[in-house]
Amino acid sequence: MWTIAGEGIHPSDEKGITSSLPIEGIRPPGKVVIPLSQHIGAPCEPLVKIGDMVKKYQKVGEAKGFVSAPVHSSVSGKVIAIGRFPHPSGNQSNSVVIESDGKDETIDNIKGRRDYLNSDPKELKNIILNAGIVGMGGATFPTHVKLSPPKEKKIDTVILNGAECEPYLTADDRLMAEMSREVVEGMKILMHVMGVREGHIGIEDDKPVATEAIRKAASGTNIRVVALQKKYPQGAEKQLIKSITGKEVPSGGLPMDVGIIVQNVGTAAAVYNAVHNGIPLVERIVTVTGKGVNRHGNFRVLIGTLLEHVLSECGGLAGGAGKIIFGGPMMGIAQYSLHVPVLKGTSGILVIPKGDVLLEDFRACIRCGRCVQACPIRLLPNMYSILAEVGQPKEAEKYYVLDCIECGCCTYVCPSRRPIVHHIRYIKAEMRKAKGKVA
Repeated sequence: MWTIAGEGIHPSDEKGITSSLPIEGIRPPGKVVIPLSQHIGAPCEPLVKIGDMVKKYQKVGEAKGFVSAPVHSSVSGKVIAIGRFPHPSGNQSNSVVIESDGKDETIDNIKGRRDYLNSDPKELKNIILNAGIVGMGGATFPTHVKLSPPKEKKIDTVILNGAECEPYLTADDRLMAEMSREVVEGMKILMHVMGVREGHIGIEDDKPVATEAIRKAASGTNIRVVALQKKYPQGAEKQLIKSITGKEVPSGGLPMDVGIIVQNVGTAAAVYNAVHNGIPLVERIVTVTGKGVNRHGNFRVLIGTLLEHVLSECGGLAGGAGKIIFGGPMMGIAQYSLHVPVLKGTSGILVIPKGDVLLEDFRACIRCGRCVQACPIRLLPNMYSILAEVGQPKEAEKYYVLDCIECGCCTYVCPSRRPIVHHIRYIKAEMRKAKGKVA
């Protein structure tokens, strides 16, 4: 059984709520809000104007810059607004608002490729770019950029991340169980693009149905399915690499520095859909869960669907919601409005009732060292928290704060309930400001 170094943590995963529930569709919304920034990198520029009629799959935002990804309409209808609207990041973002006409008319000349493994890798990469595919595990890094490392970085291995170690979330689990062929074929495309023969799919051992489905789909190929010990944060990119290959990404480095490219299983399925079927990324699977919502499940949700519509389709809130999180409880982002849209990177919607929200104040660090023990990177989270509290963020650079993956293990184990991850994010924001970058 493969696993990460260090103790990690073992939070109650609560995956049993939705892990056996098959993927369902929900009623399409009456309007969608398509943010022009759904990825790491430069925002898109709108290709439409108010009053335009658009079709499903039509590109409505063009990527500007290499690190960027276009966005497409997930419905057919009329553009009724272009401006700044609430974004799950906590800010507002330039967005295109489209009122659905209910017809679901698609663009003409949708063409896929059946001979993709004999196609020019450059052409496949261009298809992936134009389909607007990004990392769907939550990081949202443009996929075509990952597939374009500098010439001096020789890639010999592709890894698919199916660990899904975040509590509550089961979207990837159900994707692998029900769409194993799409995942494996997407992996083959990624390997063909990179010109590599070695591929691994890492899945935590609490997903037996998904593991068996992927193993069957990968039978007879040179793709190896790796069973990973259930431990958080097993699915973090650098930890996954260490678990599967034994290679360690250097401090400040990237996976390509050790010859590896890592993609999420959802990303692989989206790559297959774009290449084989000619369909851009306009929907994703989202886990809706938690005691604060009446109906749980894994749902196909159109990109741009507002949170309020998803919750309505799930029977509404079960009493008062204390907190609604996009993603999981460890690394997700709490939402301030029901009018934020589902994005390409929205893997889950977790609704926590008021009675389960901890409101006690945090206390001084007692130097117990539990956060150091739990840190999968072997950093000193206690020092970061103290330095942020006393207003000395610059000092944290000496302790390799930029290597922190913000997994939340330190905050989870802290007996003083200190918001260590928030302190770390503050430090990183201050460092970006000092270097003249936008925080």
